[in-house]
Amino acid sequence: MTASLVTASIDAQSIATASYIVAALLFILSLAGLSRHESARQGVAFGIAGMAIALAATIGVATEHAETVAIVLLVIAVVIGAAIGLWRARVVEMTGMPELIALLHSFVGLAAVLVGWSGYFSVEDNAGQTEVIGSLLDIHHAEVFIGIFIGAVTFTGSIVAYLKLSARIKSAPLTLPGKNYLNLGALAAFVVLTVFFVISPSLPLLIAVTVLALALGWHLVASIGGGDMPVVVSMLNSYSGWAAAASGFLLNNDLLIVTGALVGSSGAYLSYIMCEAMNRSFISVIAGGFGIEAPASADTDYGEHREIDAVSAAELLTEASSVIITPGYGMAVAQAQYPVAELTRQLRERGIEVRFGVHPVAGRLPGHMNVLLAEAKVPYDIVLEMDEINDDFAETDVVLVIGANDTVNPATEDPSSPIAGMPVLRVWEARNVIVFKRSMASGYAGVQNPLFFRENTQMLFGDAKTKVDEIVAALAAARVPA
Repeated sequence: MTASLVTASIDAQSIATASYIVAALLFILSLAGLSRHESARQGVAFGIAGMAIALAATIGVATEHAETVAIVLLVIAVVIGAAIGLWRARVVEMTGMPELIALLHSFVGLAAVLVGWSGYFSVEDNAGQTEVIGSLLDIHHAEVFIGIFIGAVTFTGSIVAYLKLSARIKSAPLTLPGKNYLNLGALAAFVVLTVFFVISPSLPLLIAVTVLALALGWHLVASIGGGDMPVVVSMLNSYSGWAAAASGFLLNNDLLIVTGALVGSSGAYLSYIMCEAMNRSFISVIAGGFGIEAPASADTDYGEHREIDAVSAAELLTEASSVIITPGYGMAVAQAQYPVAELTRQLRERGIEVRFGVHPVAGRLPGHMNVLLAEAKVPYDIVLEMDEINDDFAETDVVLVIGANDTVNPATEDPSSPIAGMPVLRVWEARNVIVFKRSMASGYAGVQNPLFFRENTQMLFGDAKTKVDEIVAALAAARVPA
């Protein structure tokens, strides 16, 4: 009887290990699929399949060792989590996706903290009863401490990012005196505390590192300006991956280690790419030390702006031979991607060349604009990245800036600006620029845009969707004989 139980347990573990390998491969295929518009749906399907297999295998292993009460609690937790996830996925607007993702990152961080504390109470707090001995016990001490630190930094950092992205707190960077020294001091304190904990683990040290990491995570993200939030979301994605990997070591779960490493490394690489695109230092990003340069003067007199109506904008477009559309977060808020797609179709039918210029951090999430345009069936081949289209603005008749602000701001050429040096779409080089905005308010970075006051720029005020619809209607009316 005992032999059969051992055999069954071994078989269950073998099946789980095989399932974890399959799930890991599916996660890798998912990342590969999500890297291109054409295969994004397939990538999502691979990810869902991998997670379903991982959950099933984990529950299967748990049922071999856990008591009935624990299994029931596990199933209840899975059902509740699935219900909340489905509900949020159904009700969230695309414009709310950045803050939702930041909030989800905080859950991963919190889970890592809870797993770390559980590891402490099950091993370090019961050292006389545990089977973990010798050098393995020292390694476990380090795993617990590092896992809690990474998780706590991710948790509070993600909460601050969520609050900034959802406009619940100001997007302006926090500038405490000697902020860089505060960050470096916190990291040094963490190293010292880790050494003491490995030598002699204790509850006060665990409390100390938890509080330290929570404060550091809050300060890191609070010190970053709103204009750089897209990079922060990517950075926190990486942090959440490493937090998951740390939990995997504590739980002795190979799949969690592999998955966390995939998320952590891909998030770090994406952050590096975005920093290159924004001309920012990768080291200063992870240290929370950018976006706080000298503020631009709010009383600079740029002159008067000029306005245009939808009918005049339609006339200007019909006289053009080339048009570039630069979308931004305002297009997402107004849900104007569908009328923009219809405008594109009508202009192309007239023989006008239409292309899209997408900044790497347009919106508040990497790839935000690309997803919206693909959703509206805009052809992939006319949606170009900043580096591909920036040299063409000088030869363009009309540029439509729809809801973009910081990504088309010539203030980047001013060394005193908070966004100084950030590569932007050079829309002001075109013959005519039409800016769709609700008002003359500054962008998310809080910097005034001199583009609005240039001689070749005209402002089209109002809801972007409504104004694009009016232009489309004017173009359609122009086709009807008088």
